[in-house]
Amino acid sequence: MYQRKIEKDIRCPLEYGLEIFGGKWASRIICVLAEKETLRYSELRREMGNITDAVLAASLKQLISDEIVARKSYDEIPPRVEYSLTERGKSVVPILQSICRWAGAFHKEDYENTMIQCRKCDYRN
Repeated sequence: MYQRKIEKDIRCPLEYGLEIFGGKWASRIICVLAEKETLRYSELRREMGNITDAVLAASLKQLISDEIVARKSYDEIPPRVEYSLTERGKSVVPILQSICRWAGAFHKEDYENTMIQCRKCDYRN
C-alpha cells in the first residue's frame, strides 16, 4: 500500500504539491467539489464513479488533513456530513485546470469514459 512521504522527505515545493494532489483520486475529488461546491459523502461517491468507499474515505481524510477539503457535520438525526473545498483547496483549481489544458493538447480523449466534470471543465474553452 502507498505510504505518504513524511514532511522531511519532501525537498522542494513542487514535490510537496504533487504529494498533496498528484494522486489518482485527490485531483478528481477536488474537481468534483469545485463544480458541485458542497456534497454529502454519498453524493460525492456517486459523482466519483468507480471509487471504493475505503479509498474515498482515505482520500477525503488526507485532503482534510492537508486543509484542501472541509468537513462539516451537523447535529441532526440522521447525521449529516458535507464536504467542500477550503480557500486553500479552491486555490489549486486553476492549477489543475492548467494541467488539463496542457494534457488536453497531447492526450487523445475517450469522451465516453471521461468524467462528467471533465467534460464541463474550463480547459476545453
